[in-house]
Amino acid sequence: MAMKRLRFSLLFLGVFSLYCATLADNSGVKKMKMQAEKIRRRVFEEYTQALYQRYPDIRIEGENYLPLPIYRHIASFLSMFKLLVIGLIIIGKDPFALFGVQAPGIWVWGQENKIYACMMVFFFSNMIENQLMSTGAFEITLNDVPVWSKLESGHLPSMQQLVQILENEMKMNVHMDTMSHHRS
Repeated sequence: MAMKRLRFSLLFLGVFSLYCATLADNSGVKKMKMQAEKIRRRVFEEYTQALYQRYPDIRIEGENYLPLPIYRHIASFLSMFKLLVIGLIIIGKDPFALFGVQAPGIWVWGQENKIYACMMVFFFSNMIENQLMSTGAFEITLNDVPVWSKLESGHLPSMQQLVQILENEMKMNVHMDTMSHHRS
């Protein structure tokens, strides 16, 4: 009976973590958008301030660049599993007894050193989760058209590069608009 309950709990946690990871907002408003990792937030703020000074009428939005869905699912599952393991350590329950297996030495050590074991599980799991969620991205779009990708180029654009790219895109947009008005 306990075995079935454990299997059901793990299945439920896995399905729940997949569900939570797939909840994403995919709105498509016309604007300049910079997608970046949370770590690159300061760079985004510096670029935004400089661009607002040069182009006061442009609307700039920033958002986090999400990793691949499989990595989000694994990180979400790992987060739930971490809480389960910490809970088992705290209450002193031996999950290996449910499987009829002798507890490994690390589990016995964890039962004897609960605080250290919980901290190790917490920090080690967070390290893996952060690695899974890290993309290294700094992606820039103008009216939903990609104009820069750190993932493709391997580096952040300099401010001069970004201004030149935006000026070229805006000139091309103005040129396309005037061509469509002449045809009408």
